[in-house]
Amino acid sequence: MYLSIILIPLISTVISGFCGRWLGRYGSSIFSSSFILLNLLISLFIFFEVNICGTSTILKLSPWLSSDLLITHWAFLFDSLTSTMLVVVNSISSLVHVYSIGYLDEDPHTPRFMSYLSIFTFFMLILVTADSVMQMFVGWEGVGIASYLLINFWFTRLPANQAALKAIITNRVGDFGLSLAILLSFLTFGSLDYLTIFSLSPLFELYKITFMNLTLNYFSVFGFFLFLGAIGKSAQLGLHVWLPDAMEGPTPVSALIHAATMVTAGIFLIIRFSPLLEFSPFTLMLLTLTGSLTAFFASLTGIFQSDIKKIIAYSTCSQLGYMMFSCGLSHYNLSLFHLANHAFFKALLFLAAGAVIHSISDEQDLRRMGALSPILPLTYSVFVIGSLALVGFPFLTGFYSKDLILEITQVFRNQNLFFFGTTACVFGNLAVIFTSFYSFRLLFFTFINSANSARHSYLVVSESNNFITLPLIILAFASVFVGYLSKDFFVGFGTPAWNNVIFSFPNHLYFIESEFIHPF
Repeated sequence: MYLSIILIPLISTVISGFCGRWLGRYGSSIFSSSFILLNLLISLFIFFEVNICGTSTILKLSPWLSSDLLITHWAFLFDSLTSTMLVVVNSISSLVHVYSIGYLDEDPHTPRFMSYLSIFTFFMLILVTADSVMQMFVGWEGVGIASYLLINFWFTRLPANQAALKAIITNRVGDFGLSLAILLSFLTFGSLDYLTIFSLSPLFELYKITFMNLTLNYFSVFGFFLFLGAIGKSAQLGLHVWLPDAMEGPTPVSALIHAATMVTAGIFLIIRFSPLLEFSPFTLMLLTLTGSLTAFFASLTGIFQSDIKKIIAYSTCSQLGYMMFSCGLSHYNLSLFHLANHAFFKALLFLAAGAVIHSISDEQDLRRMGALSPILPLTYSVFVIGSLALVGFPFLTGFYSKDLILEITQVFRNQNLFFFGTTACVFGNLAVIFTSFYSFRLLFFTFINSANSARHSYLVVSESNNFITLPLIILAFASVFVGYLSKDFFVGFGTPAWNNVIFSFPNHLYFIESEFIHPF
């Protein structure tokens, strides 16, 4: 079961890609979607066995590299963090596969597209199940290559070529930082395995490294390089420029990249390395400052966009900022909670936006839409649910994690713990205001405002087919209930799920204080 969850997307990729000529458009689509749905079912079994029954698993396959001290194996680690990410990745990927059947129903290259989607899922699963930094880097580079192929799917369009190149070149900067972190970990610990590195890390708290007559704390240098890798992949301020341009790919690509796979890889990396980052206050402050500034500036930029997909893209950038500064405040499980919640309502927003674009003759400009709510009542309804979950409307999925993040920042501000906690509080709350503004602006211009397009465009508008509407309905229910149902598992008092996975110093946790903060 554990090995099959890795192999199934690879088999789907090979058969859809190389046998698509004989399977046909619908044949390859149904085949790959069935395989990823099977993967989702297996990931639910793994989640039950690992998280509910408490039985973590390490699966060693074969030796990989052996050179003096460097000995690595092909091995897969299934702990509570991995099993949670498996459910998130496979659930969004399976819905995107089903959605793509209806969205690309007239595209002659659908088998190639399905093959790309499956290889993207495969590399993301390699990334989250790896038991060593080296194997994780294979998945890390793999999702970068797969994103290039997906963004550049319509390769005859010059903007798609440019966007794909910008994405892969920008990510090279972050990948360079991560590769230096890998070399540093081997230099210090003599190993690349997670379990070895994490168990030895307390012994190296005072370890120094000297470079060009500069003596620096080891964990600060390692954390900085790790931070570089994370901001490249998770599109934080400075290396965020590739994310809005990634909208040149088909809409299912946008949903998969933004909701559950590529951009969450950086946050996953930070959460996975919490046992090391806790020993580096410099890195935590860097994460807090960068995340809070990203949340603020991305939400501010979203106000001025007119492309329906770019607004949601900047929204993703802003929400990743929340996850980043939550890690900087040492609340890693809260960041993971927001990551899981965000995957569902952001996938809903992107797929609903795709349904609108698909219905109105591929128009993406807000200023040429309007009055669509009577014609597209289902799409309008799910768009409202996704937008309310995004802004943190009470008792929807986004509320449970986003509100708790803001409460934690409020505790830091009230207790004057450090300057960057106050910065996160101020910029996080400002980002909420701007997020609400552009979300309701998006709803108004798309569905409520008077019609601004030609009459003949509206005569052909209708609800999309069942392959498109079914994932929207499932994601709408997830955007309402997932946060409530999973809150106790992620951030409940006494939850044992993260005991051996996420490490935080006890004096860094303020969940109890957040329950008793004073109102303004």
